[in-house]
Amino acid sequence: MSRSDGMNYAPKGKPKPVCDRGDFVFSAVALDHGHIYGMCNGLIEAGGLLKSVYDPDPKKVEAFCKAYPGVKVASSEEEILGDKDVMMVAGAAVTSERAPLGMRVMDSGKDYFTDKAPFTTLEQLNLAKQKVKETNKKYMVYYSERLHVESAVFAGQLIKDGAIGKVIQVIGLGPHRLNAPYRPAWFFEREKYGGILCDIGSHQVEQYLYFADVKDATVVRSQIANYAHPQYPELEDFGDAMIVGDNGSTNYFRVDWFTPDGLGTWGDGRTMILGTKGYIELRKYIDIGRENSSDHVYLVDQQKEYHFDVNGKVGFPFFGELILDCLNRTENAMTQAHAFKAAELCLEAQAKAVRITADK
Repeated sequence: MSRSDGMNYAPKGKPKPVCDRGDFVFSAVALDHGHIYGMCNGLIEAGGLLKSVYDPDPKKVEAFCKAYPGVKVASSEEEILGDKDVMMVAGAAVTSERAPLGMRVMDSGKDYFTDKAPFTTLEQLNLAKQKVKETNKKYMVYYSERLHVESAVFAGQLIKDGAIGKVIQVIGLGPHRLNAPYRPAWFFEREKYGGILCDIGSHQVEQYLYFADVKDATVVRSQIANYAHPQYPELEDFGDAMIVGDNGSTNYFRVDWFTPDGLGTWGDGRTMILGTKGYIELRKYIDIGRENSSDHVYLVDQQKEYHFDVNGKVGFPFFGELILDCLNRTENAMTQAHAFKAAELCLEAQAKAVRITADK
């Protein structure tokens, strides 16, 4: 796992199977983003059996097979979609191609697990909603900055236990390291990656909805800019937004591609959660100047101050819950409405965004 490169950041946890070997079989299709490794790691650790893989790029497939020895290389996407043993397809396609892949997967009678962002247009979202109703299959999304981060999982537990009272605001900071020379060409094409608020902003919107228990929300203001990368005219290297939830809570988030080289990881991701009886701060990937380690949780309540180092202590329950949801047709890991609402709001933020013109 590379801590310096967010595109290839693939957390690993401790095996905690929720089913017997072979009870839940899945395959991987479309290896365009390194998040596919985190997605597969999580499912395997929860008891899933990775049967096969397909991508038109043999180099991507070769690297994938090295990571997962014994996986079968399929000759085509159709081979996997036609395999009756496969219950779910995991994919990390080019962002604009994730929805069309999902339509094909659900039409084949399988659940779909996609990297974020799940869509680049509202039209894709509406088609996915219709397809879910038609097929009764899942269109699940890998919102990794909450689902695959132990400090975020722990914060969710604290909030559910009432540690800070009612959540009234969430502030999310999602800086990333650009590593431009190592990015694929599609990463810099606006139509294909969807814009910064659609892309990495999707993490921030999803965690706000979850931590503040929001079912619907309004984007009040959003902004985008390309401050420092004129050589990539379609790249947005900065974006922020303000959102108000249906329960009166608020959200501000900022995402950017300005992680300096001096940082020991790909991004100093932080979340501040304000409640009526206290507050929580997550230092997800590093505690700068102190600890070059991840998953630090700071809590202040009515009694005292707390610091929890939860790295390696909490795990990633989402993946086991997702497998059981697929087997039992339940919605405990994440509701379909939640996954789609997070996608809708980041698309809305992107569509409404005012472009800031930087001084030359």
